[in-house]
Amino acid sequence: MSRMNYFEWMFHPVQSPQFESEAASKLDQGEMVLAVRFANDARAFPIREMAYHHILNDVVDDIPIAVTY
Repeated sequence: MSRMNYFEWMFHPVQSPQFESEAASKLDQGEMVLAVRFANDARAFPIREMAYHHILNDVVDDIPIAVTY
């Protein structure tokens, strides 16, 4: 166990993030999200998913971002 990186157990990378339109999403009405908007491009990251993955790299309006929770 001493040679294992325990951070690999805690952080589960999102290999290929996919996004849905607001109308197609299946979020509960009271579900909390992290929201990012630059110009006319916006994203919402559900906190229940971010709590599992902890970090996600994305590009919003051609601006690279790292979303963390």
